[in-house]
Amino acid sequence: MIVAHSVKETGRDPGSVVTVGTFDGVHLAHAEIIREVVSRAKMREGRSVVITFDPHPKQVVGATGGSVELLSTIAERVDLIGMLGVDILLVLEFTYAFSRIRPRDFYRSYVVEGTGVDEVIVGYDHMFGRDRGAGINDLLKMGKEFDFSVFAVHPFTVEGVTVSSTVIRKALVAGDVERASRFLGRPYSFSGTVVRGDGRGKTIGFPTANIRPVPASKIVPAHGVYAVSVRIGNAEHYGMMNIGFRPTVATVPAETIEAHLFDFDRDIYGEQVAVSFLRRLRDERKFDSLQDLVEQLGRDREEARQTVLHRPGMG
Repeated sequence: MIVAHSVKETGRDPGSVVTVGTFDGVHLAHAEIIREVVSRAKMREGRSVVITFDPHPKQVVGATGGSVELLSTIAERVDLIGMLGVDILLVLEFTYAFSRIRPRDFYRSYVVEGTGVDEVIVGYDHMFGRDRGAGINDLLKMGKEFDFSVFAVHPFTVEGVTVSSTVIRKALVAGDVERASRFLGRPYSFSGTVVRGDGRGKTIGFPTANIRPVPASKIVPAHGVYAVSVRIGNAEHYGMMNIGFRPTVATVPAETIEAHLFDFDRDIYGEQVAVSFLRRLRDERKFDSLQDLVEQLGRDREEARQTVLHRPGMG
């Protein structure tokens, strides 16, 4: 897959099949749209083109003043879209000035005269342009004007619910990482740097790696204890993670994200790791004694190990 940042880099091919969107998370509904682009491009003997934006538009013009919890970084989006067999990914810088471009002007400059287009594929609820003021009907009118066809992909549902980035964010905020995984088509993950903690976990037999997510705008699931996999370099390790304030042992309330890895004792301070959430084990809570906490951690560890053992492809 060619990753471009301007239409000069993509060149113009009037046989292109194109889709446009933010695609945060590249979830199952996004994947359905992109696979349709790839399939129709092959049938037409054209090229498949995905146009996306960085930063996320809501970080520039959102009602929350630029604060948005991301499901994927641009690097993750690039990797995930590349795995779907796309020929060209065009990543456009999203600025306030860019956000004021009229829908017709965007399509004329970047799609019709930019990448070139034979067909545009979008989701059933596609909205675009300044203030998201244009929709499918506007796109159909542009298709007639500029001589390209339009195909809207039907809603993609899981468990009777239409898959969307909003639904996945809500699941993660509630700590329901398994539901989020079913909508994403893979476990939710974030990357981070291992930083020094207070070392208390090691003194009770559960040494942990404290992780600071990068970037900070990436969504972190709700407080609680989770079974996780952690990729360090090219190796995958399994363990359990606590997200929260450690109410039993902390003297000063401070949110921490710490992972206890099974059968692992290497020093990884300063290293980059990627955490994938497999299952929520329980809520975080305060125990009456340190011994009660240790006993519960032992039960958590066994439950997390069982989660790993029963993962598809693990035996």
